[in-house]
Amino acid sequence: APRNPLEPSQAKVWAAMSLILQACLNGARAHPAVPFTPQQLAAAARRSVEAGANTLHVHPRRADGKETLEASVCAEVLEAIRTVCPGVPVGFTTGFWIVPDEARRYAQIRGWHLLPDYCSVNFSEPGAKELCALLFAKGIGVEAGLANVQDAYRLLESDLAGRCLRLLIEIETQDLAEALKGAEAIEILLDEALLKVPRLLHGVDATAWSLLERSLQQGYDVRIGLEDTLTLPDGRLAASNAELVAQARTLAQKAGRI
Repeated sequence: APRNPLEPSQAKVWAAMSLILQACLNGARAHPAVPFTPQQLAAAARRSVEAGANTLHVHPRRADGKETLEASVCAEVLEAIRTVCPGVPVGFTTGFWIVPDEARRYAQIRGWHLLPDYCSVNFSEPGAKELCALLFAKGIGVEAGLANVQDAYRLLESDLAGRCLRLLIEIETQDLAEALKGAEAIEILLDEALLKVPRLLHGVDATAWSLLERSLQQGYDVRIGLEDTLTLPDGRLAASNAELVAQARTLAQKAGRI
């Protein structure tokens, strides 16, 4: 049966986690270990959880490799992962690039019969507010993706911020100084709004590990995986999602967060 992470029983699962260490398993990446099929995603999820991840973020894909929000594929992915990772929250992307038509995107998500625990919603994309309302109505948690200050303003103006499960501060620039400046600008705005929703700061490629460490220092949650970076902190190519997660767990331990 569909699970609602906002129900009291599921809320206890989130509350028990002192640190969310989210494994982002796949994305538009060229790496032999990037999982695509439900079976590959399940195997990568299991190994990542064994390495220390306690939540999962995935991009369901059709047999041809293309990302999809189709109910049948999403259900197959969820069933495969939950079979080997029982009780571990699983989230999906809702990226507009997957279904670049608002009405079709809503229709496909409305048709989900097996529900993820949460979804990420990018506030830089069309229809973010309406998509959040749809997800809330289905009992699905929302991670609000904020790439810049404008996204943060959109979230605050929507009056949905307080209902979100988590705020993703997602900085894409490869210049670390610029990334830190962008993250700080978003943080200042959220602080001024007195918003107490949990936060997760993450970068991509060149900034992934530096921003993960800053996220730990700030008391935020973290995420890592082949979607965000293909390399370990020392620059070596990672063998798998699990190896990246293990490194993140070590950093979290050193920071006193675990």
